[in-house]
Amino acid sequence: MEVTNRYITIKAHTDGKPVESDFEIKSETLVLSVQPGSNDVVVKNLCVSIDPYQLNRMKSFSSSQKASSFAVAIAPGEAIDAYGVGKVVASGNSEFEKDDLVVGLITWGEYSVLKGEYMLRKLDPLGFPLSYHVGILAFSGLSAYGGFFEICKPKKGEKVFVSAASGSIGNLVGQYAKQLGCYVVGCAGSKEKVALLKEKLGFDDAFNYKEETDLKSALGRYFPDGIDIYFDNVGGEMLEAAVVNMNAFGRIVVCGVISEYTDAGKRAALNMLDVVYKRITIRGFLAADFMNIYADFLSTTTDHLRMGKLQAIEDISDGVESISSSFIGLFNGGNTGKKLVKLADE
Repeated sequence: MEVTNRYITIKAHTDGKPVESDFEIKSETLVLSVQPGSNDVVVKNLCVSIDPYQLNRMKSFSSSQKASSFAVAIAPGEAIDAYGVGKVVASGNSEFEKDDLVVGLITWGEYSVLKGEYMLRKLDPLGFPLSYHVGILAFSGLSAYGGFFEICKPKKGEKVFVSAASGSIGNLVGQYAKQLGCYVVGCAGSKEKVALLKEKLGFDDAFNYKEETDLKSALGRYFPDGIDIYFDNVGGEMLEAAVVNMNAFGRIVVCGVISEYTDAGKRAALNMLDVVYKRITIRGFLAADFMNIYADFLSTTTDHLRMGKLQAIEDISDGVESISSSFIGLFNGGNTGKKLVKLADE
């Protein structure tokens, strides 16, 4: 059987803010079969993740491209790999059978043909929507859980600040922190997102950073007794402001620096005297660092979801033609929660 597979590519490397003209939808004829004895797997893609880190893969150069196998450069014209959920339509690998649900690295397209070595495993939905296994129960959730609990080592009553708090990871950090009994403030880019944080997710307070002319003073207002933990998703001026307001022995965990992805001129210039004299710890991480606690994360998070203690905030678009606009929207504040694209029904 043959099908037409549509998939997203970049036309050329992009070193600025992404725009629609950077992308194109390509089509190919795909035979839904594999060579006998091969290790190949053909997957019908059902849902894929849309993540900011992909922009650094699209650049002509980024230091991240050499730091992790997940962040290698994307070649113009080639299919773009991304985390997602799919259904096996043909397999030469004895681990997978036709109609198996699978999760792993597939592509921004309607079908994926996986050859050689690939990251894929069978998926037990555990009674949850498939989209959860691309977001809250996947790397977004693991980043929030591992970054907060493993690196920050939070204690009940500590004061926690989360930037990009309505995003895929920030909203979960805030929810985990509140469950522990921390005082939590988040920032976001619209009044609707601020309301979501305070009214639906239980943040103690939240503010629209676009309405603040002095971020250092703003954080001073929301944290008159200082910040113990800052979960950084944006870098730039927000990181500078947080350092000024950190308490002694404060912990800053750097999950992302999205403000710097499209403008290298926004790189943070920290007050290093504050870092030294306040004995501040600053540490970056990758989600893969926490695979050793994945079982604990999954058990805890699924329990919280079932008991209604944790909410999955998702922003889902439909169809391969919406992938590029969904990705571009990440850099314009267009998403609330985890951004996903649904490609097909199960």
